[in-house]
Amino acid sequence: MFKTQIKFQRILCLVALVAAALTFVYALGVITDIYEGLFFTMPYPKDPHLTEVEGSWIYYDMQPFNKMLVAVGIGLILCAILLFVTNTNSRRKYYVGNLVATVIFSVASLAATVWAYINIFKFRAQFLAIDFEAWLKYSEEWDRPYTESTFWFDAGLVVFGLTVLVSALLIFNFIWKKKLMKEEQNLIQLGKEA
Repeated sequence: MFKTQIKFQRILCLVALVAAALTFVYALGVITDIYEGLFFTMPYPKDPHLTEVEGSWIYYDMQPFNKMLVAVGIGLILCAILLFVTNTNSRRKYYVGNLVATVIFSVASLAATVWAYINIFKFRAQFLAIDFEAWLKYSEEWDRPYTESTFWFDAGLVVFGLTVLVSALLIFNFIWKKKLMKEEQNLIQLGKEA
């Protein structure tokens, strides 16, 4: 039973690192379509509300979110690396450091997910309020990209949902590990008594 659990925790720690890296990659791509399609509709950067497409200032509104999202992605990667630093991926017995690393990753990913979801839903609604007819006309006139797709917003829900799932599995793994350790201790105690 320990071999199955150790294999599970090794894979889980790798998945945690991948999920954290995905949040970083997502942060790098979330604003791409908006930049390519809407940035040039605002010829006066000092006043983004002077635009040829109503609602295109979402590009400027999303900048602080995007900057923070990159930092959050890096932070989650560091939290995932902490799982490896404390040998959570390979330890047969768990110690306080393993608990701390698991809790840090879980709390950080849950907090990041709540914050990201709030902002993703807000900016998704703002994106859908853009004057798409004016944008289509502008993009055809100036040969610029046009999209009505909310792919990047929807992808964020999946990416951050994955980090919460990984966190739940890490906590499950910790409980499973503690149960196995307790059962092992009971067997050792019974062996000493016999």
